[in-house]
Amino acid sequence: MVPSERSRFHQTAARQRNRRMIWLAALSAMIWLYLLFFHGQFWQAGPILPLSPRPSTTPVTVVIPARDEAESIARCLRSLALQDHRALHVILVDDASSDGTGDIARAIAAETFPNRLPGWLQVIAGKPRPTGWSGKLWAVHQGVAAARDDILLLTDADIEHAPGHVASLLAQAESKDLDMTSEMVALNVESWPERALVPAFVFFFQMLYPFARVNDPLSATAAAAGGTVMIRRRALERIGGIESLRGALIDDVTLASRVKTGGPIWLGHSALARSIRPYPHPADIWRMIARTAFVQLRFSWTLLLLTVLGMLIVWIAPPALALFGHGVALWLGLAAWLGAMASYTPTLKRFGLSPFWALALPAIAGFYTAATIGSAIDHATGRGVRWKSRAYTEHTA
Repeated sequence: MVPSERSRFHQTAARQRNRRMIWLAALSAMIWLYLLFFHGQFWQAGPILPLSPRPSTTPVTVVIPARDEAESIARCLRSLALQDHRALHVILVDDASSDGTGDIARAIAAETFPNRLPGWLQVIAGKPRPTGWSGKLWAVHQGVAAARDDILLLTDADIEHAPGHVASLLAQAESKDLDMTSEMVALNVESWPERALVPAFVFFFQMLYPFARVNDPLSATAAAAGGTVMIRRRALERIGGIESLRGALIDDVTLASRVKTGGPIWLGHSALARSIRPYPHPADIWRMIARTAFVQLRFSWTLLLLTVLGMLIVWIAPPALALFGHGVALWLGLAAWLGAMASYTPTLKRFGLSPFWALALPAIAGFYTAATIGSAIDHATGRGVRWKSRAYTEHTA
């Protein structure tokens, strides 16, 4: 090839490469335009459950499934014992714990608290898990069966509740006549892996399930956060009880989807409840993601491929184009990257973190993508979902 022909060849290749970069930048920018302005304002930091000053006499039963929760169960139960709401009964289902969780709970049940009558806390030894049930839902099912009240609060053993929490949830449910009221509780951001990765967990959840759409009765979008779910018994019975969800590994979203077909639901953020489970190492957060990521994709390798492709276009392409692109591709990539970082800022602010953490979004997205792929590999190799020393390999969701 003579020099002039070689030069023309390189110029043609460069133009084609630049056109491809422009198309990629335009696609990324259009996606972010949609996400920012037409996707249920997912980036908002609210709604936040308001603290209610109104006392209520409506009885509430709290159901707590617990398996090997010795490190957190005392703080959880004592925070419930100190609730302002007096008409409160707590049922803890000890799901074959090996660390003394049940003994700790029974000791707390014997203590005296100002707002609680004797018998306020009932500890049930869970029965063996039948085939086809997830361990958590089997424990919840037993707790619900033992409950007598019409308002049920399903919560986790690693949640600590402010004194006005139950009363505020109840006020929200009664004032809006909600069938189900749920919250994303505050999560720990003390270690550097938590600061880097935990806010993004909430942020990506909001992208999947914009809270404004969840709370819109006309929208089919439904979701809940399993740490705090207040539900009316009539709504639970309408969908066939906990038994209708028995194999679900993403039980909170499945529950919300079914309840919303018959009545209004609400999902927000909590300033009155917080998780006390730490995630001090990146591997802890990896396991949290991988536990249900492939379940979320309905065990579909096609959806996994599309998810990875989407993550690359939405999170990796904009900064790459902004840093290494030219002309139109550079400016479109920069606009998309700035939009992505701006959308993350309200979440960072709610966690009390610097907005400069938004610069790490491409790396954070890469971590979540890798954990999602790891989730698929776990299922492909037969390891399935592992939680509390149990493995679930059934294709249920």
